[in-house]
Amino acid sequence: MDRPDTTLWRLEPNWKGPGRLRRAEVPGALYDWLLDEGSLTAQVRRHCCDGFRVRVLHQGWGQPRHSERRLLGMRARERAIVREVELLCGSVPWIFARTLVPATSLRGPARRLAHLGERPLGELLFSEPRNRRVATEVARLLPRHPLFRTATASQRRPCDEIWGRRTLFLLASQPLLVNEIFLPDIPEMHR
Repeated sequence: MDRPDTTLWRLEPNWKGPGRLRRAEVPGALYDWLLDEGSLTAQVRRHCCDGFRVRVLHQGWGQPRHSERRLLGMRARERAIVREVELLCGSVPWIFARTLVPATSLRGPARRLAHLGERPLGELLFSEPRNRRVATEVARLLPRHPLFRTATASQRRPCDEIWGRRTLFLLASQPLLVNEIFLPDIPEMHR
């Protein structure tokens, strides 16, 4: 029988700080996307010539994954609003995003996060002066990871790996976590 920590290792990507990421281990088109510190929404809009939009896949109360809960400082039974969307260029998904907002964070300006609809989260975060990026991690996701399966559910062709980043933000001192998973059709970033 597997030890619990071994099981969790198989279910979670190996998240690490961006300083530990080597350019050679990442497919060329993704490196700049992963390390960009600006608004991902603004970057996608800049690169998409075919009509940017957000497609909401799911939003509701749910349980964070183990590493998400740990990063957010949540206890085991605490719940969060889980919002899963795709950022599309035309009809093509470029990015899958999974945002977690703990119930305890839904006060002050963070209350608006529960009612975004198809509005991009980046518009709210990067227009709010009390927003602060606390930590960013990057990872390669494999088919064995539940986040990989969720992110690629709408993909027409199978892939062996995808890359993503997650960022812990404080919005008016309230934590929220944004996972941004880059899908196979995302183009190279041109600066």
